[in-house]
Amino acid sequence: MPACFPARRAARLFALSALPMLAALPCAAQPDAYPSKPITIVVGYPPGGSTDLNGRTLGAELSRKLGVPVIIDNVGGAGGAIGAQKVANAAPDGYTLLVGASNEIAINRLVSSAVRYDLKDFTPIGLIAAQPMVLVASQKSGVKTVDQFISLVKQNPGKYSYGSSGVGTALHLAGEMAKDQGGLFMTHIPYRGVAPLANDLLGNNIDFGVFVLSSGLPHIRSGKVVALGTTEAKRSPLTADIPALAEHPKLKNLDINIWFALMGPARLPEPVVAKLKTALNESLKTPELRKKLEDSGSTVSSPNVDMTKFLNQETAKYKRIVDFAKIKE
Repeated sequence: MPACFPARRAARLFALSALPMLAALPCAAQPDAYPSKPITIVVGYPPGGSTDLNGRTLGAELSRKLGVPVIIDNVGGAGGAIGAQKVANAAPDGYTLLVGASNEIAINRLVSSAVRYDLKDFTPIGLIAAQPMVLVASQKSGVKTVDQFISLVKQNPGKYSYGSSGVGTALHLAGEMAKDQGGLFMTHIPYRGVAPLANDLLGNNIDFGVFVLSSGLPHIRSGKVVALGTTEAKRSPLTADIPALAEHPKLKNLDINIWFALMGPARLPEPVVAKLKTALNESLKTPELRKKLEDSGSTVSSPNVDMTKFLNQETAKYKRIVDFAKIKE
């Protein structure tokens, strides 16, 4: 018998003994098997808001497309940053995802030194939908049009104020963009959410305010506040009777909205990303999803958006506004 036989036999025995260990490797290492268990979608806000609506509506469709349960995990706090950080820290296996808005994905890190994550900590999967904001006037202000708004504020620099749902929110940035482009001097009043802002506008305790369109519509339709204009470049299909602020020559470059995206942790395997993108694009075509989001004031995204280009453009836009307004917490 050759002297090398014991070594060869040992090698064979080692290979055989390794087979059970290979079989026990987790599914995360086998992207073709994905998904094989429930997927969690983190939403960085309490139930009931626009981000939660997008998360739950998409989650139901993804569950049907992928054949596994999709669980919504509401992790509120810090303007969505706590939920986003949870996903950034999650294992890159495709079982923990984020449905986030522009605030927690792109804006928070520009305005708060407490935010530790960056875009590089996520894998972009795709856009879900976008929704404009709307600039409104209180009944007490007597303002009915964008032209009247600009004239009044310009003639009385520093006298008037506008409210938003908080410092560094997309609503705040929309107001600052209008100030920048219109050459306006007015004070920003941050509120702890939309409800107290609405109370002060309806009670004529503040002159102007910025709402997400879906939040402002009930007050606009009831006649309790006056809609001056929406914040996207073109009118919203849901509110064709409300002009876009960009229709005014002094605000012609004003174009900002709130968008919602599906994101995963960094380093998601490409086969997993491909399956999620396919499921997302198929979900965005379903009539049920489209109707639910469009009824809320959103425009459903086109499929296959170049997310890297989109996020870079949006971040650059937000940074210009943040620098203009000197917003930093």
